[in-house]
Amino acid sequence: MNLFSDIRALVVTALDQMVQAGDLPSGLDFANVTVEPPRDPLHGDMATNAAMVLAKPAGAKPRDIAEKLAALLVADARVTTAEVAGPGFLNMRLDAVVWQGVIGATLAAGTDYGRSDMGAGKRVNVEYVSANPTGPLHVGHTRGAVFGDALASLLAYAGYDVTREYYINDGGAQVDVLARSVYLRYLEAHGQEVQFADGTYPGEYLIDVGHALKEKVGDAYVGKGEQDWLAEVREFATEKMMDLIRQDLAVLGVKMDHFFSEKSLYGTGRIEAAIDALRSKGLIYRGVLEPPKGKTPEDWEPREQTLFKSTEHGDDVDRPIMKSDGAWTYFAPDIAYHFDKVERGYDLLIDVFGADHGGYVKRMKAAVSALSDGKTPLDIKLTQLVKLFKNGEPFKMSKRAGTFVTLRDVVDQVGPDVTRFVMLTRKNDANLDLTHTSELNVARKIAEWPRLVEIAARTNEPHRVAFYLYELASDFHALWNKGNDETSVRFIQEGDVATSQSKIALARAVSVVISAGLAILGVKPAEEMR
Repeated sequence: MNLFSDIRALVVTALDQMVQAGDLPSGLDFANVTVEPPRDPLHGDMATNAAMVLAKPAGAKPRDIAEKLAALLVADARVTTAEVAGPGFLNMRLDAVVWQGVIGATLAAGTDYGRSDMGAGKRVNVEYVSANPTGPLHVGHTRGAVFGDALASLLAYAGYDVTREYYINDGGAQVDVLARSVYLRYLEAHGQEVQFADGTYPGEYLIDVGHALKEKVGDAYVGKGEQDWLAEVREFATEKMMDLIRQDLAVLGVKMDHFFSEKSLYGTGRIEAAIDALRSKGLIYRGVLEPPKGKTPEDWEPREQTLFKSTEHGDDVDRPIMKSDGAWTYFAPDIAYHFDKVERGYDLLIDVFGADHGGYVKRMKAAVSALSDGKTPLDIKLTQLVKLFKNGEPFKMSKRAGTFVTLRDVVDQVGPDVTRFVMLTRKNDANLDLTHTSELNVARKIAEWPRLVEIAARTNEPHRVAFYLYELASDFHALWNKGNDETSVRFIQEGDVATSQSKIALARAVSVVISAGLAILGVKPAEEMR
């Protein structure tokens, strides 16, 4: 049940009647006609912009359209009043029976109340976290993990076929640094004293990895040069770090459907295939870029490079995809990775990046637009940095890493549910008789839930769910507190079982919606207050 959709259907039916009566011309497009809560609740229960959006194409005054529309709407038993406001907005008030029906529908549907088929089974790939496999997830990754997971759940709830994906950045130089760091811990496990040079990872989380490597290969790598162990240790260390990352995600309640290795793109022709796909569209060329905007670096010099003509797909400048020495830039494997997504047939791609990747947005969107001929949208969501405070002071100490706060540190302090919810709040058959204003306010808020789900899914903004749940809880608590002074709104009415059941049904409906919303956010609702 989506009451806002039902009333919008009523409005469209009334508009069709006006067309048939000659009050509106035929051929009008009603796609932009909306029904939503008015900005000021005192104006009514719902408002429609129908007269405003149809006035110009109809060649009529908005108020004239609104007045005729109002007369048709009040003929429906659900609409008690329809009043024209301002230049032509139409505010409606609904009969109390309508709001009472929302409670019954909520209880009948359970946590499926608000579930939508808006997505129509379209395939969506949501890529998030994608941290370098060089250590445990830190608090900076937590926000992206929570946001991406909640967004994926929201889209699934709204009827999309969702794949949760993690891109393993195991193709760059940082993985070689990881291997060298593990090798030092491996030597340490053999009783040697070691020194961590600048750039290596000194975190204690690698001690166990060094011991595990010793158990696997014994002393086979002791005293050997990198040519004898770097490739094997790199693979071993990456696997161990991904095991650690999976454990960190599990603590937060995040489970990925698919892990994609950047390394699988190298030496397999997949990068070349993606670049050839762009070349076949005339988008790869040899050229010289303009110097960077602002102060030009002293070591900058014009040089010919292999470039992607990304400006043809909305970017500010064309982007290099191959260095002057013939090596791929960091952008090239990212192009290949997204080409793989496009070829997998997704209808929509969503990337969740940290705020420090803001400069990557336009070029990545340009690449996907070019590779898919504009058929596969890419939405990139940026998550801001996280600042932690404990007892009013910045919280920086890590028990496991020594130099940064890990995801596990945060969850150990406050638990996974608090972590997830806080991260997302920064943007029946019973005979019902609910008549008090505070009771109807709660019912109205419950009725907004299906509409809210679709809006949040359409905009890829799961924080809307958290905000809505906060507002619903606030309305419910206002009703609860009202009972301190007005006995008529207390949930238990002495000697009146039927009324008590109605009021308890309202409370149950609130719990149903809150449970459904928290499930989308990946938060387990508390069963009691202590």
